Amino acid sequence: MSGLGQLIELLDQVEPAGLTGRVVGVQGLGVLVEDLGAPVGALVAIGADSRSSTFGEVVGFSRDRAIVMCLGQLSGIRPRDPVRCVESCPTALVGDILLGRVIDGVGRPLDDGPPILDGERRALDPPPVPPMRRREISRALGTGVRAVDAMATLGRGQRMGIFAGPGVGKSTLLGTIACSAEADATVIALIGERGREVRDFVERTLGQDGLRRSVVIAATGDESPVMRIRAAKLACAAAECFRDQGRDALLIMDSVTRFAHAQRQVGLSAGEPPATKGYTPSVFASMAALLERAGAVDVADSGSCGGSITGLYTILVEGDDMTEPIADAARGILDGHLILSRKLAQRSHYPAIDVLDSISRVAADVCDAEHLAAAATFSRLLAKHRDIEELVRIGAYAAGSDPEADVAIEMHREIEAVLRQGRGEQSTIEFARSMLVATAARANAAMSKRVESGA
Repeated sequence: MSGLGQLIELLDQVEPAGLTGRVVGVQGLGVLVEDLGAPVGALVAIGADSRSSTFGEVVGFSRDRAIVMCLGQLSGIRPRDPVRCVESCPTALVGDILLGRVIDGVGRPLDDGPPILDGERRALDPPPVPPMRRREISRALGTGVRAVDAMATLGRGQRMGIFAGPGVGKSTLLGTIACSAEADATVIALIGERGREVRDFVERTLGQDGLRRSVVIAATGDESPVMRIRAAKLACAAAECFRDQGRDALLIMDSVTRFAHAQRQVGLSAGEPPATKGYTPSVFASMAALLERAGAVDVADSGSCGGSITGLYTILVEGDDMTEPIADAARGILDGHLILSRKLAQRSHYPAIDVLDSISRVAADVCDAEHLAAAATFSRLLAKHRDIEELVRIGAYAAGSDPEADVAIEMHREIEAVLRQGRGEQSTIEFARSMLVATAARANAAMSKRVESGA
């Protein structure tokens, strides 16, 4: 975007200075403020002393009162405390200055580094990209994970969901992708995570090499729901900055489920009625707006150089229930999904990706015919093995009755070797494709031989 275009956009967002109000009450997690003419989404400061002010965000209105949710704790707020508008349109500093840093939802350092004082200022809630300015996805993105690159190949600009219950290797998979993906920059949003897990992910899973080319934005589960939502939006804004510089950015968000939980808390505090299993209608609207921010854009889009944002979003499925509201809504928005299987995890199969239940809706656009044919062979043999697995286990399967089943049993270990990958093991999309094609060719040759001998 040109400098003049940025100035025009900022002028459109300007609100009159000196908007002030007074605290008149607290309702649940919300602070009621009267005589405050700030719009929804505005950043406000509560308190007379600017050094000890509590910051919050306007989330709604009740008659003539604004409902403000604090970015921190409610403690210390008193009746008649002054409330002043700090920023009418929420923005943040983004750009290369963030690479290698760990920050919170308002851009404050969490890594003991210097404050973020430079960069490009971007709106946290920009207008959506028009659908006719979205570029077709035509180039593959290597993730460093063979099972993904071979069987559910990602495209640059795709949005992929990772559906998993607790304890099936989700964080390790994300760390592998963050360190090995063929992206120019990586933005990682840790939304609602435990504080211990944030440090563990940064220092052990991601490591210094992975952090050097990444931005980590964290809002732990003990923080305000508004802070968790801002962290997710800040991650999107950071990725959009890299995209508009012509880079291929990777956006990893863990997790969309906790973003939805935060949005539900905000909606209920603003007086919104609960709907589907306690989720308010705004949850699903906010999810769609968040997930649609990833993608590839045209060169003509507001001066953009034609970069892309490839989105990987984790969705927690409680009790491995794939039909719960957030999982169901996410599947309808995303361009594919990876299912992590607890049964595979219990067998120490890493990564625990169930390739039969996983799908990439753009694989046909980014893979050649030989790759697609080999993946189809793998799927057919894996499905056949799953059908007869119980018979084989109890010794009831009669060898020679089905040539395809015979090959599925004979080559199952070889197929699993392609899909399994040790922790820290490096791979490329070219290597994954070559292993897939070579193994599928041997399987097809074995099937042809059995069919001929049977005839």
